[in-house]
Amino acid sequence: MSGDRRVTAVRLGPRSVAALLLVSAVGVVAIGWPLITGPGSQVNAHAQDAPWLFAALLVLLVAVVAATISESGMGPKAVAMLGVLAAAGAALRPIGAGTAGIEPMFFLMVLSGRVLGPGFGFVLGSLSMFASALLTGGVGPWMPFQMISMGWFTMGAGLLPGADSLRGRGERVMLAAYGFLAAFAYGTIMNLAGWPFMNALASSVAYQPDASLGDNLARFLAYCTATSLGWDLGRAALTVVLTLTAGGAVLKALRRATRRAAFEAQVTFDGPRT
Repeated sequence: MSGDRRVTAVRLGPRSVAALLLVSAVGVVAIGWPLITGPGSQVNAHAQDAPWLFAALLVLLVAVVAATISESGMGPKAVAMLGVLAAAGAALRPIGAGTAGIEPMFFLMVLSGRVLGPGFGFVLGSLSMFASALLTGGVGPWMPFQMISMGWFTMGAGLLPGADSLRGRGERVMLAAYGFLAAFAYGTIMNLAGWPFMNALASSVAYQPDASLGDNLARFLAYCTATSLGWDLGRAALTVVLTLTAGGAVLKALRRATRRAAFEAQVTFDGPRT
């Protein structure tokens, strides 16, 4: 197997794609409903039903992970690498927690998604966030949104161009740029998930069910600026720094481990010797 050949550990088959599209659609509606619905919409009347929606989203996420693993026919080596990387991501997340968005977990997710492909990336991102929530005691109604957001984050790295040809500094710069933008996107998604329920906020940034889309969008942008801009900037900056400085070594290690695991190698048996 060539050292530059990309090996995708988890392929997205038809059922996996369908499940992923379903959970993504539900996730978009569940997260973005404050900006999708108009003033006076009946959806606003059911805003307090959100915990049930969160539970349904968590079930769908588990279904996506199960369908992807079963349909791809992951071997024991692929499952082992998935477990190791998910555990590593979960262990990295608490480092610097509560300190200006210092979260090295995002750096590992970007590089893992790049090397192992979008299918592996979504499964890895979701499982890593689930494991970290169990590790840190951060289980709550926000957890499904964290799982799907991290799944999207990691999968996106696997969809970047030049998977078979781009190497070296150019690849690291591309991954750093993606990590920077995606870190802000992750923070924005999580802000949108919690923003409608922050009733204690000042009226200038709180969600108003009867306000127009433009008014609520302005309130949301003000909310993000006031509450999480510094945190998101720290997360994005750390991802860029780690990708540019340590990314080359980590990418080589991941690619070497993938080649040795030989995810796509088929087991064959020779006939009896005469």
